[in-house]
Amino acid sequence: MDVFAALDMQHVAAATLDDVLRGDDAVRILFLWGNDCPNCERAKADMRQSPDRFCWPDVTWLQQNVYDEPALATRFGLHGIPAFMVFRGSRRIGRISSWPGSAAFVAAIERVRTH
Repeated sequence: MDVFAALDMQHVAAATLDDVLRGDDAVRILFLWGNDCPNCERAKADMRQSPDRFCWPDVTWLQQNVYDEPALATRFGLHGIPAFMVFRGSRRIGRISSWPGSAAFVAAIERVRTH
């Protein structure tokens, strides 16, 4: 199962990210990953294992391979991947670096959704 399809992740580019974020106060998670990244593969495997845990009706997923789009890595000052940028509308309200595990990730997003 493709995790990007399972979570309906929208592919974004550096040039279009701001347009995607603009317009409302919805919560969006930008998953920045890379090919052959062990931690990225671990995150994807966990999400594939139980995609329902990572689906919220009020959260939209975005994704990009930072090796294909290094401008995003520069924009967010990445020192490692995976990285998850959390937005409410166009304002970045959080960042989860590396993969903390499913339980910690879900708990962090739940806190963001309810505040």
